[in-house]
Amino acid sequence: MTVLYLVLAVLVVLVLGLVGLYNSFVKLRIKVDEAWSDIDTQLKRRYDLIPNIVESVKGYAKHESETFEKVVEARSKAMAGQTNAAEQAQAENMLSGALKSLFALAENYPELKANENFLDLQENLTEVEEHIQLSRRYYNGSVRDYNTAISVFPGNLVAGMFNFSKREFFEIEDSERENVKVDFNN
Repeated sequence: MTVLYLVLAVLVVLVLGLVGLYNSFVKLRIKVDEAWSDIDTQLKRRYDLIPNIVESVKGYAKHESETFEKVVEARSKAMAGQTNAAEQAQAENMLSGALKSLFALAENYPELKANENFLDLQENLTEVEEHIQLSRRYYNGSVRDYNTAISVFPGNLVAGMFNFSKREFFEIEDSERENVKVDFNN
C-alpha cells in the first residue's frame, strides 16, 4: 500500500510540474505577443507621420520625386504586414533608409528647416523612433526569456510535446542602428 501511495505521489508531482511548465510557457508566449503588439502600435504611429513629412518636404523640393517615391514605396512594404519579425525588420530597415534620404534632402532647403510644421513632424518622428527602439528592446527581452525557457531541460521536453516553437528576434541591420534623425539646429 505504501508503494502505491509513493507511486501516486510521484505521478502527482510530475503532472503538477508538467502543468506548471506548460502554464509558464503560455504566459511567456503571451508576453511575446503583447510585446510584438507594442512594436506594431509604434510602427503604425510612424507610418501615419510619414505622409505628412513627405508632403512638407514636397512643398519645398518638388523636383525630388525619386526620393519621395522611395519613401512611399518603403512605407507601403513596411505596412504590408510581414509574416515574421525578421521580414518586418527588413522592411523597417528599408523605410529607415528612405527616411534618411528624405531628411538629407531636406537639409538643402533652409526655408524647410525653419518651417514650424516640419520641425514638429521631425520631433514627433524622433519621439516615435525612440518608442520603437524601447519596444524592440522589450520584445527582444521577452523573446529571449521565452526561447530560453523552451530550450533548457526539462522545459525543452514539455515544449516539444506541446509544439512551443522559438520566436525570432526583431533585429536591425548594423547600418540602421541609429534612429532616423536629422538635427537642423547645428
